[in-house]
Amino acid sequence: MQDFSLTGKTALVTGASRGLGQAIAVAMAEAGANVVCSSSREGGCAETLDLIAKTSQQGFEIAADLSDEKAVMQMAEKAKAFSGDIDILVNNGGTIHRHPAVSYPMAEWRRVLQVNLDASFMLCQAVAEGMMKNGQGKIINIASMLSYSGGMTVPAYTASKHAIAGLTKALANEWGQHNIQVNAIAPGYFRTDNTEALQQNTTRYNEILQRIPAGRWGDPEDLQGAAVFLASHASNYVNGHVLAVDGGWLAR
Repeated sequence: MQDFSLTGKTALVTGASRGLGQAIAVAMAEAGANVVCSSSREGGCAETLDLIAKTSQQGFEIAADLSDEKAVMQMAEKAKAFSGDIDILVNNGGTIHRHPAVSYPMAEWRRVLQVNLDASFMLCQAVAEGMMKNGQGKIINIASMLSYSGGMTVPAYTASKHAIAGLTKALANEWGQHNIQVNAIAPGYFRTDNTEALQQNTTRYNEILQRIPAGRWGDPEDLQGAAVFLASHASNYVNGHVLAVDGGWLAR
């Protein structure tokens, strides 16, 4: 099991205040990594840091608005200042805005793309130089089921998640020669804030549930194993892959 150990590594996880990001951050710590947790507000990761403390690993917190280019770059520098270069980057932070496409506000279109796509690319750039210097690195982007399909009333989110899948492959092509593996996880339908509207829509909720062979929506903990695998030496020959963690939803 040593190949799955993250001992001695430092991970940066965005959107780590709750839900999937919190579960991933805690999993990284349980596997032996020190974890820099980011959220959009000061103190937002307090609960996550408490959970990390129980693993005996170090946890650090940074607050940054992912729609602000300057704030994203400052966050990257602060993260590296905590414990040197970042060994593992998890681009989990994201946002969604629901509105019919015909009248979708352009301000929201830009904001969703800035948070979900631009910030992820900027952080990839920010950590890549150190990873190249060290001859190794792991980048995990969080994709979506809407990296495969179109969804309804979420055109900006869908566009961003299709782009994340493509960006993952593009960076894997360029950086694989430096022993940097760039992969993505596409969560299925999980019980999180982002899917609250779907969970409250009884008809849509049941339609989705009936398509999931596992017979249930996912819980954040269901993502932990995949995240640790892609962050560890066990996945050294996995590159440019989008791993669906969906209970079998895509198989239907």
